[in-house]
Amino acid sequence: MGMTTAVIIGASGGIGAALEAALTEEGAFDTVLGFARSYEGDRHIDLLDESTIAAAAVQVAKGPAPTLVIVATGLLHDGERGPEKALRELDPDWLARQFAINAIGPAIVAKHFLPLMPKTGRCVFAALSARVGSISDNKLGGWYGYRAAKAALNQLIRTLSIEEKRRNDRAIVVGLHPGTVDTALSKPFQGNVQPGRLFDAERAALQLLDVIEELKAPDTGKLFDFEGKEVPF
Repeated sequence: MGMTTAVIIGASGGIGAALEAALTEEGAFDTVLGFARSYEGDRHIDLLDESTIAAAAVQVAKGPAPTLVIVATGLLHDGERGPEKALRELDPDWLARQFAINAIGPAIVAKHFLPLMPKTGRCVFAALSARVGSISDNKLGGWYGYRAAKAALNQLIRTLSIEEKRRNDRAIVVGLHPGTVDTALSKPFQGNVQPGRLFDAERAALQLLDVIEELKAPDTGKLFDFEGKEVPF
């Protein structure tokens, strides 16, 4: 068996950091590489700057082909602006930023990292999505930018999976819904979470890794929650 590599994009905190720590501790991969915007040097990556994504891919390409890549990034609020509650709150700059980080960024990561993954055998490219990105499951409205950006991410995942299957018929490209995790992203919205449904980052990471471990080739192009249940688009 050859050497194995896992890559985590967005590893500086929250779920990303917990994923990197869990993968390192489990020891299933020879190398676990974490990248983040706050990192410097070879581990720096900024989803708003394609050149940094390309540079990170060059670093990964120096070692064994990655068989697991997880994009653990996302934007719901920034301290000044948050999810819209009504149509009157729509702002084009905020909408554009939501799409840039939640949809376009992961797609550009896929552009540079999917070609590095093996052409044969099982490998997984996963991006954190969200149940609120499901169009068919939208019963409450609101959160226009976040919902729409995650819906766009889900479509990008489906499209990427189709192209990637032509290159490797055992490749799996999926979206993952981690549930509500006790991180800065969810902090302002935790009051309505049902008891037992607010997970710490470490638990969320382990749940997602369990889901990834059970994925099969026919699962590519879909969205799964932290229990391994498919979430309809």
